[in-house]
Amino acid sequence: MPGPTVGPTDDMSTAPAPATGTAPAVGPTAAVGRATIAVLGGLTALGPLTTDLYLPGLPAIADDLVAEPAAVQLTLTFSMFGVAAGQLLFGPLSDRFGRRPPLLAGLVVYTLASVVCVLAPNLTVLIAARFVQGVAGSAGLVIGRAVARDRFQGVAMLRFLASIALISGLAPILAPVIGAQLMRFTSWRGTFGALTGLGLLLTLAAFGALRESLPPQARVGGGVGAALRTIGRLLRHLPFLGLALTSSLAFGALFGYISGSSTVLQHVYQVSPQTYSLLFGLNSLSIVVMTQLNGRVLAPRFAARSLMLAGLGTAVAAGVALVLLTTVWDFGLAGFCPPLFVLMGSLGVVLPNTAAQALSLVEPQSAGTASALLGTGNFLCGAVVAPLSSIGGRPSATLLALVVLGCGVLALAAYVALCRPGRLREAADS
Repeated sequence: MPGPTVGPTDDMSTAPAPATGTAPAVGPTAAVGRATIAVLGGLTALGPLTTDLYLPGLPAIADDLVAEPAAVQLTLTFSMFGVAAGQLLFGPLSDRFGRRPPLLAGLVVYTLASVVCVLAPNLTVLIAARFVQGVAGSAGLVIGRAVARDRFQGVAMLRFLASIALISGLAPILAPVIGAQLMRFTSWRGTFGALTGLGLLLTLAAFGALRESLPPQARVGGGVGAALRTIGRLLRHLPFLGLALTSSLAFGALFGYISGSSTVLQHVYQVSPQTYSLLFGLNSLSIVVMTQLNGRVLAPRFAARSLMLAGLGTAVAAGVALVLLTTVWDFGLAGFCPPLFVLMGSLGVVLPNTAAQALSLVEPQSAGTASALLGTGNFLCGAVVAPLSSIGGRPSATLLALVVLGCGVLALAAYVALCRPGRLREAADS
């Protein structure tokens, strides 16, 4: 069976954008209402909200369930593994049965798992419920990208992704703040009660606002064997594989920062929790703003390859600066924070462009599986990279800098080696 190709989208799609060369032309955009964008944004924000909202309550969970803090951290680890595994489940299901049924099923299971978290009598039950919560919550993340592929191509897809990213990008900024405020009025169980309410609200909103975007005639038949054949075909397709690796490694740089910045800033540079929250929020704002600029300003004017090389080059330069400013020159906090701000901004260009380019290389009936591979690779790479900045048991600014630089260099190498202009052009034309 030939490699994935650019297939026709439904009647609301735009014409495919060229992979290389001049800036892509902007076709007519699909008529997508604000309610649809808001719901899809909420669905993609469900993952970070699930991860971050309850974090202020971790010490209270340890006290209430009489558990070690390290054991309580497993509620976060298993949730992330659930998000990674769930995408491989819901992506192929959405290609076979359409987007709505798997999405609604995932939201119902998510809501029920959140109820179990509220009522969990011990840590074992809570960890298991968090894993199910992660699996079910991944439905919105993977199917949201598939819907974008169903309805859009080229720059129009980037604009749509930028619209929902504006909502989902604010989630990691606001979730810890909201969680901390909830803890003033309720227990850690109340934070899971809030997630239960959010799951129920999104279930009702998705049922009412989201229409099916993959018509029956475009769906993939077969069972597990067909899904595995699609996965194998995508992984053998070098341009798609290159974009998936680039996305995963760029996401690894992001997770390296997220996992290591808290301990480095508070233990190495001795900043207060309030100052750390401010710095974390500023860096999160950087990636949100650049995602919007990329989709609305840069993508219509510049070729996708030019934006990718500029974004990846900037990420590598930020990594080099971070290494130099934590080893050769020691400017303290003033040398540590600016390169991270630049790094986050560069990822706001790289991550949406890799997703849009990769999804443009597959036929619509495989978009769910392709989206699942992208998301699973991202979260698995993030899970592997996350502990690297604390190797040896002590937080280290230099280790964090080396992790960021290593991921940036490998992401750039993967893109240059596997996503050559000729290969992308052949894939788009085939």
